[in-house]
Amino acid sequence: MRALIGIVTALLLAGPAAAQTVVRIGLSAPLTGPDAAFGQGMRLAAEQAIADLNRAIGTSGRKLALVVADDAGEAKQGAVVARRFAADGIRLVVGALESSVAAAVAPLYEDAGVVLVTPGASWAALTQRGYGNLFRVVPGDAQQGAAAGRYLLVHEPGRRIGVVHDRTTFGRGLADAVSRTLKAGGDPEVAFESLPRGSRDATELVTTLKAARVEAVYFGGLAPEAATLLRAMRDAGLGAHLVASDGILDRDFASLAATAGEGTVMTVPVEPVRLPEAKGRPPRTTEADAVAGPTYAAVEVLAQALDRAKSQDSRRVAAALRGVPFRTIQGEVAFDAQGDLREGAVSLRAWKRTPDGRLDYAGNEVAP
Repeated sequence: MRALIGIVTALLLAGPAAAQTVVRIGLSAPLTGPDAAFGQGMRLAAEQAIADLNRAIGTSGRKLALVVADDAGEAKQGAVVARRFAADGIRLVVGALESSVAAAVAPLYEDAGVVLVTPGASWAALTQRGYGNLFRVVPGDAQQGAAAGRYLLVHEPGRRIGVVHDRTTFGRGLADAVSRTLKAGGDPEVAFESLPRGSRDATELVTTLKAARVEAVYFGGLAPEAATLLRAMRDAGLGAHLVASDGILDRDFASLAATAGEGTVMTVPVEPVRLPEAKGRPPRTTEADAVAGPTYAAVEVLAQALDRAKSQDSRRVAAALRGVPFRTIQGEVAFDAQGDLREGAVSLRAWKRTPDGRLDYAGNEVAP
C-alpha cells in the first residue's frame, strides 16, 4: 500500500493553538502513476490555498490544515485513501482527479459522511447517482460533450461525423454526450469507435473511419492518443477535422501531433485560471496549471461553506454548498441539487501555428 502522506501544511498559527479550531481538509491526488504531474499541481494549489486562507483569517477563528494522500490515480488505492481519511475523522476532502477513482470512492465517502469536492472528475453520471456529499468545480462531461456536439452541428452541418473514445470512463462519457447531442440535432454519427488509452497505432481504426467516409471526428480522450489518431489520419490521407475536450490540454500535444494537430478544436472551461507562482517554489508545469485553479477553488468553497454552516458537521457543510454562489479564484461558483456547476461554462479553443512556428491554442477562441 502506498503510504498515506500525513503532512499538515501551511498551518500558520499566529496565536495560541488552544485558542483556535483546526479543521483538517484531505487531499486525494495522483502523486504517483501516469497522472502524477497533475497530482503534484493539485498538491501545490491546495497548499497555496490553505496558506492564503489562513493568512486572511489572522489570529482568531478556525485554521485549516491539509492532509495529503496519494491515490495514484487508481480506484483501488483511492478506496484505501478514502477509508483512511474516514477512520482518521477527516470529513472534508478535495479530490479525486480521475472520474474512475471518484466513482469508486464516492459511495465510501457518502457512507462515512465525508463531503467530497472534485477539481477534475467530469464523468456525467457521477453526480446523477443521488449522492448528497459530492460536488465538482469543473464542467461535467455532459456539458463539454454537449458543447462539442453543438459545435459540430453548427460548423460541420450535414457532414459525416465519427465519434471515437479511449475506453476510459472519462473518454466514453464525453463520446456518449457528443453522440446524444448529434442525435438530438438530427445528424447522428456514422461511426462510433474506440482507441484504447496507451495505443500507439491507429491504422486499423483509421481504415474503419475512412470506410465510413467520415468528414469530422470527435475524440474523447487524452493528448497522446489524440495525436496518434491525427497522425494516422493524415498519413492515410484522411483530412477530417478533429474536435476534442480539455483532455488534450497538454504541453505534449503540440510536439506529438506536430503539423497534424493544426486546426484541432477543443472544449475547455472558460478562461482557465493561472495561479500566481508561489515564492520559493519551482514554476508549475502545464499539467499542474491545468488543475491548479480548480483545486484552489475547491478549497475555497469548502472554507466558505464551513463559515456559512457555522459548523464542521459534514451534513451542514454539504447543505451550505448548495444554492448560494461562492466567490473563488475561478469567479462565481454555484452548485445545483446534484452537485454540478449551475453554470457549466465551456468555451472552445483551436490549436494554430504561431508566427514562430509553434503550435498553440492561447488566444485562439472559436465561436460556439
